[in-house]
Amino acid sequence: MDAPTHLIAVDGGGSGCRAVLADISGRVLARAEGGPANVSSDFGGAMANLRSALDRALSGVAPGAVVAHMGLAGVLSADAGAAVARGFGFGRCTVGDDRETMLEGALGDRDGVLIALGTGSIMAGRFGGTVRYVSGWGLQVSDQASGAWLGRALLERVLLCHDGLYPHSPLSRAVLDEMGGPAGVVRFAAGARAAEYGALAPRILGAQGDATAAPVMTLGAGFIERALELLDPSGDGVVCLAGGVGPGYAPWLPGDVQARLIAPLGSALDGALSLARRAATGDLR
Repeated sequence: MDAPTHLIAVDGGGSGCRAVLADISGRVLARAEGGPANVSSDFGGAMANLRSALDRALSGVAPGAVVAHMGLAGVLSADAGAAVARGFGFGRCTVGDDRETMLEGALGDRDGVLIALGTGSIMAGRFGGTVRYVSGWGLQVSDQASGAWLGRALLERVLLCHDGLYPHSPLSRAVLDEMGGPAGVVRFAAGARAAEYGALAPRILGAQGDATAAPVMTLGAGFIERALELLDPSGDGVVCLAGGVGPGYAPWLPGDVQARLIAPLGSALDGALSLARRAATGDLR
């Protein structure tokens, strides 16, 4: 391709996708948002949502003059990334999973552990150039402590309260009523996607002291602690809680972990833009 004139960065997950157009220096010129973009759970739908957002973000810029990087949930292989890249006419396009962009955006060049929890989960440790991931394999079998996991765990607990195995709380009674009783919970669960479960997570995060929310948060925090033990055995690296759900776990973690918490430098979209700029300038560090 000729010398690129613009950059495109994309962050896509189970709740939606975001795209930015920037000049070659990284200055953002336009932004757009779209629907869910998890390419393993719904490839066709993800591609349609990405195309819609990108068409709006490009604002008339010729795709052939663009270097793009997309960080998308569900890109589990190089073949999957290549299939996405072929769907767009960019001069150069790299596609990876959203873990890489989230890690780049949150930590920049720093070593440490990232616990990024939104609809899904990204748990990564980077030390001395080596990156290790845990969890993040999708709600059906993984994504512990994520927003979708919290929502599903909430409904499980609500049904256990209905059965009398645990006492009801204000939260469990409210959710059960809103769902139309246990039959309504079952109907919802029969077809619910991760994003729909994730929409229930704020109910738990906002119910401090509730007897239904507390054990679910404790269980999620316990998994985060185990992940930290594996990702940072020394226990002295920084820890970044990110995403819409991640920071909500801070009060549930031990004091020594709380003392290591740092704010993310930026978002996954910032990370995608950084990776696009690197690709355009040949910076392969």
